Amino acid sequence: MIGDVVGRPGRRAVRDNLADVRDSFKISFVVANAENVAGGNGITRETAGELFGYGVDALTGGNHIWDKKESFDFIAEETRLIRPANYPPGVPGIGYNVFSVGDFKVGVVNLCGRVFMPELDCPFRKAEEVLSALREVTPIIVVDFHAEATSEKMAFGWFVDGRVTAVFGTHTHVQTADERILPGGTAYITDVGMTGPRDGVIGFKRDPIVTKYLTQLPRRFEVTSGPCQFDACIVTVDPATGKALDIQRIRNVE
Repeated sequence: MIGDVVGRPGRRAVRDNLADVRDSFKISFVVANAENVAGGNGITRETAGELFGYGVDALTGGNHIWDKKESFDFIAEETRLIRPANYPPGVPGIGYNVFSVGDFKVGVVNLCGRVFMPELDCPFRKAEEVLSALREVTPIIVVDFHAEATSEKMAFGWFVDGRVTAVFGTHTHVQTADERILPGGTAYITDVGMTGPRDGVIGFKRDPIVTKYLTQLPRRFEVTSGPCQFDACIVTVDPATGKALDIQRIRNVE
């Protein structure tokens, strides 16, 4: 799983790092969170295509996936793009899908938390519904749980322990050092981190954000430049059981 890809610098970091990482670790399947891939907010057909071209197999989203309204048709059509499953009925796109990886199938689920986030359907109850369907098809299931609160992410990890292969937290753009295999065999990390500019504020220019905190007035946030980080998390899976055997964090800085 690649942490939130932020703008052009993040896409460039995927280009510069992913091929070597895939080769070094013999990776079979890559998921990237792409809710900020287009100019720091939202996604477009072109930016998604760029990531697919660099070797990403599936994209997940979050609350910012809708920020480019011209991309609603693309979100509705692209089956490799998974938006949060707990948005209301009628929202464009799909909340989970199954991908063929050699002789195996991998289920990918995207869910949004609700603490300090938009008011959505309960992600825990939605997970029950989705996992019931997916486990009929494959034991290998990975979840991008896109949430603000660490406690909500941890609670969700325990809630699905033993029923999914991995829970990857996203949204905060700050990689956490708590990766582990839970007792039931689910790999867990609170936040995979960010792929994008290292020296901004979660990938954006510092001054406008500091000014907003000082004045409480609206400011335009723009993706910053400078050295980039590539944050990711690799999970080794027993394909027969879907249980995680190992989880490892990666951070490369250009």
